[in-house]
Amino acid sequence: MRVPYSWLREFVEIDLPPEELAEKLTMAGVPVENIVSPRAGLEGVVVGEIRAIEEHPHAEHLAVCQVDVGGRVLPLVTGAPNIWVGQRVAVALEGARLPGGQEIRRATFRGVDSHGMLCSAQELGLDGSLVAPEDREGILTLPPDAPLGAEVAGILGFKETVLELELTPNRSDCLSIQGVAREVAALTGASFRQPTLKVVEEGPSASSMVKVEIEAPDMCGRYVARIVRGVKIGPSPAWMQVRLRACGVRPINNIVDVTNYVMLEMGQPLHAFDYDLLRGKRIIVRRARPGEKILTLDGQERTLEPQVLVIADEERAVAVAGVMGGLETEVTGNTAHILIESAHFDGAAIRRASRLLGLRSESSLRFERGVNIERAAGAADRAAELMHWLAGGTVSPGRVDCYVKKREPVVITLRPERVNYLLGTNLMSSEIKELLERLHLKVEGEEPLRVEVPAARGDLTQEIDLVEEVARLYGYDRIPVTIPAGVVAGEQKSARQLWEELGRETAVSCGLSEVVTYSFINPKGWDVLRLPPEHPWRRTITLQNPLREEQSVLRTTLLPGLLEVAARNANRKVMPVAIFELGRVFLPGRGELPEEPLRLAGLVMGTLERGWSWPRQELDFYYLKGVVEEILGRVRLPEVRFEADTAWPFLHPGRSAALWVGEVNLGFLGELHPDVLEAYGLPQRACVFEVDWEGALDLAGATPVYKPLPRFPAVERDLAVVVAEETAADRVREVIAGAGGETLRACRLFDVYRGEQIAPGFKSLAYALTFQRDDRTLTEEEVHAALGRIEEELAEKLGATLRK
Repeated sequence: MRVPYSWLREFVEIDLPPEELAEKLTMAGVPVENIVSPRAGLEGVVVGEIRAIEEHPHAEHLAVCQVDVGGRVLPLVTGAPNIWVGQRVAVALEGARLPGGQEIRRATFRGVDSHGMLCSAQELGLDGSLVAPEDREGILTLPPDAPLGAEVAGILGFKETVLELELTPNRSDCLSIQGVAREVAALTGASFRQPTLKVVEEGPSASSMVKVEIEAPDMCGRYVARIVRGVKIGPSPAWMQVRLRACGVRPINNIVDVTNYVMLEMGQPLHAFDYDLLRGKRIIVRRARPGEKILTLDGQERTLEPQVLVIADEERAVAVAGVMGGLETEVTGNTAHILIESAHFDGAAIRRASRLLGLRSESSLRFERGVNIERAAGAADRAAELMHWLAGGTVSPGRVDCYVKKREPVVITLRPERVNYLLGTNLMSSEIKELLERLHLKVEGEEPLRVEVPAARGDLTQEIDLVEEVARLYGYDRIPVTIPAGVVAGEQKSARQLWEELGRETAVSCGLSEVVTYSFINPKGWDVLRLPPEHPWRRTITLQNPLREEQSVLRTTLLPGLLEVAARNANRKVMPVAIFELGRVFLPGRGELPEEPLRLAGLVMGTLERGWSWPRQELDFYYLKGVVEEILGRVRLPEVRFEADTAWPFLHPGRSAALWVGEVNLGFLGELHPDVLEAYGLPQRACVFEVDWEGALDLAGATPVYKPLPRFPAVERDLAVVVAEETAADRVREVIAGAGGETLRACRLFDVYRGEQIAPGFKSLAYALTFQRDDRTLTEEEVHAALGRIEEELAEKLGATLRK
């Protein structure tokens, strides 16, 4: 909410500097995020009026304008297409300096002198969104009542100080200048000036010209209509345009500007219909019919649903209630008669309609947060008054006020002792009463106080709300600081929380950096990962109102986020990449809510550079396999197996494996498929893994038990066997472990050889074997016997031979 300081002072007499007032508001719970100070520059830029336009004698696309700048007429050459006689324009005189640093001097264009320059909105530093579309490509048109010779900075509001408020949703009463003025009056003790309305009425009554029906009283509690006849559409006066622009609203014409002005001033959204375009001269507030369509003011045809509230005439919907009007009843230059709408719509209904249609407006914002139902009639009167004075309209007597959902008075009992107990203060009942009355609350009684809440303060519903108001006005800085009494409960984390921490700590200790990516992903990513149509990952949960298509479904794997992070780092030459994420994926469940299992995933790519005592190391499949083994070993998973598997189409078919613990598949590990690397623009080979971390918790081993150091020495032997190329090393290890018996304590693969001494189609695997007993030292004969059994089993089950 933007609050021009001069407009605020119309309703409350204050002499505080803007900075001091901003501090008071912020400390009272109405935070001021920024103060927009008067802008420097535009000295020498004044208001002028084009008196005559002549063609340039030597250039087809230039014109020579005679411009009155207040007491003198200057010849100015321009190439702007949007000029006409009588137009008020911004003229940069000789010596003026524009915001972009351009200094204006007398110039000659094809033999014709130009004593200054006609300025565009961009050259003046004006926000393009606050400029009429027809003025965005040419020079800026100023209001017709802008005084000749006056400084343009004042006409455009550049000399205005503006407070920018960042309001919480419960303070809808401050979404208006008058609402903020009441807050300032309460904080400073100044008096609030209640404006008086003088509506001049004549002619046929409003009730004889229009009928209003509310068919959805649960969504519309009140609808007020006023009629203004014989208006003349034109620009609004300069003072109104200045205030609208200061509040971030683009001036359009005097009628539309009045509705926006009253909304900003009083907090009541209004809408103006072209009365002559309303069929049957009836206003019907109803739910939209299934499949009903409306062409809104932004030129978009929208299909409505029954849960959307519309304003309709006898034949069709003419506005989406509280959100946006319809193009068919728009106020145009041909409009003569106006119907003013001032209504109270249910906030939840407006929020739902706004989200369904993807439309947000200043009106919908106010209705969503809550509008004062008692101000509807007054706002309509204020708009009618302004249209009478600014558009020459005649106001029809009376209003059509359909008030079907009367507001019940809200009375709250407030105990002074409760206030002092909660705040730690020692305020008298009379002091509390005086503070609340400054907020225009009606207070009666002594012990307890009976407080009647006005309609504007819909956020005050219970005693604790009044306690907060007392604290705000008394001053948070004046409340004594005390130490809370009582015993603070100790924090105790659940087993699953500790398990998550262990996963993160272990991954970080292995050299991976944690990343956090969006849970919303692009459904087109499944094609990039080469997933077939029937792949379970494609069974995603779609968002109803995604911010964009690239984030329209919930993830079923962590890979897309990791791949995007890797691509972003690679594009910026940040290498190597070693990252992980521990997060939840979302799978369709049996009920209404999805299942949210926890996954641990990682990605590595690039090379670790050599140091003074270590060589370069490729972050390849085996590097990541070691990381995964370390992580799973740290959490005591028994007998983790890596088995070659090609079930994942996004992985390289010869460099991928499944992770197994017993009969449970925990995840996968592998190098990305070349097509996936190319799609994401990854410059090098990349390897990924993903583990079901909650499943790992269920399989984790028990708490380790202390085992004393062995008393007797171990015997170590190396065994090199030749097996067929397709034989997995893990299968060889299983046979060795089974044949070695209880005395075989360790079996570690330390070499793989293919070369001249090995026949084609075969490979040599070398294992380091460790034999040991706890009760005595092994004899050489016992070790030879164990080795013999191992050799026999290898030959029988795998056809293996010893390497000579």
